[in-house]
Amino acid sequence: MTNETSTVTAQPPMSAVPTLSADRRRPGSVRVTSVVSQILLSLVALLFLVPIIWMLLSALKPSAEVFTTPPTLFGSEVKFSNFVEAWNYLPFGRFILNTLFVAGIGTLITLVASAMSGYAFARLNFRFRGGLFVLYLSTLIVPQEVIVIPMFLVMQRLGWVNSYQALILPWAFTAFGTFLLRQFFLTIPRELEEAAKIDGCGHIRILTSIIIPISAPALAVLAVFTFISYWNSFLWPLIIINDTAKMTIPLGLDLFLGQQGQRWELLMAAATISMVPTVILVLALQKYLVRGIALSGLGGR
Repeated sequence: MTNETSTVTAQPPMSAVPTLSADRRRPGSVRVTSVVSQILLSLVALLFLVPIIWMLLSALKPSAEVFTTPPTLFGSEVKFSNFVEAWNYLPFGRFILNTLFVAGIGTLITLVASAMSGYAFARLNFRFRGGLFVLYLSTLIVPQEVIVIPMFLVMQRLGWVNSYQALILPWAFTAFGTFLLRQFFLTIPRELEEAAKIDGCGHIRILTSIIIPISAPALAVLAVFTFISYWNSFLWPLIIINDTAKMTIPLGLDLFLGQQGQRWELLMAAATISMVPTVILVLALQKYLVRGIALSGLGGR
């Protein structure tokens, strides 16, 4: 009985054999999965790039060849002069300067307001903090179309109709930025704050000297989202602005389709030009974006 027991005990478990073979096959299967994933991601990226590629190619076509049957990617000639004509057809440089000013100042105000409110909800203890935060977040479910009329009446009462402050201030204080920065601030160790308090720092000093430098990735994410939101805003500027000299890019693009005709090739050229500042901004802050999204509330926390 002893020999039989030792013999049975010495035998390797049957499950070890398939486990080893599965381990041997794992590198190949991982490699195939990686290749398939790369192919699928490339196809999805190409699908999203198709409208942009079509816009760029249409901007280089002659006017009579923008819409042809059947559709063609390339025209009979490449007309780079469409970009120059689009720039001179309307005061497009003025539209870009207006949009840069509105988007830049609006982004700066949003960053400051969101950082201060996010710090208050993340670090300060006061009564009804949780309830106020939920109430603050509930404003995100209200569509912009619902509040544009009350907002216009407020701007009219203040005398801000057809002004830059009407374009900037109403949308500079949003719950999205507060939520995003609050989620990031909660990940910062409290020991840093306590050490600063021992050194005599107040809340403003802690926010500006400790929290803000650490939160550069989250601030970069919020800056990009806010800048693009201001840059692409159409409904509110359409309602509040009636002076061509103060129009932003979306309103300027709409002027290419007016009573004087529809210049689609110039519209595509102007739309291509209008993409340049946002692309530069995203490329400049690219190294912060992935990290910021992963560490803030947008990363699944």
